[in-house]
Amino acid sequence: MANATVFRLIDGNFERMGKMTYNALDQYKQNTVFTATPEELTLMLYEGCIKFLNIAKYNIEQGQVEKAHNALIRAQDIIIELDSTLNMEYEISNDLRNLYNFVKSKLIDANINKKVEPIEEAMEIVIGLRDTWKEAMQEVKKMVYKNRKV
Repeated sequence: MANATVFRLIDGNFERMGKMTYNALDQYKQNTVFTATPEELTLMLYEGCIKFLNIAKYNIEQGQVEKAHNALIRAQDIIIELDSTLNMEYEISNDLRNLYNFVKSKLIDANINKKVEPIEEAMEIVIGLRDTWKEAMQEVKKMVYKNRKV
């Protein structure tokens, strides 16, 4: 991807990013992933899935079938990854697996029929899971700091 032209959105306008800026951004993203806790990685997966769902929805609306397909596949891959990390010793994992399977079926439906409605249904669930996960992370952090002796 060294020859790719990369743009960023600033104040509603696209601005070309230089190669050095792109490399620094790419390095920052890599470091963020490599230093993240498992909880933060799960949050990143939820956020990435939401990003790809938005991209897919936009591209379906614009008639960009291939781009929509690619974004839906990326979102589906993220859901598969989230599902594969479940510890089935816990009852809640069965509920999460059912939600992930539902989301996957909606993504497949959206990809086959190139419709935004299944994406919107999937997004509602993924956003809810992301928000719940974020809240749980904050509660755990509060408990950890509350129990620390200064």
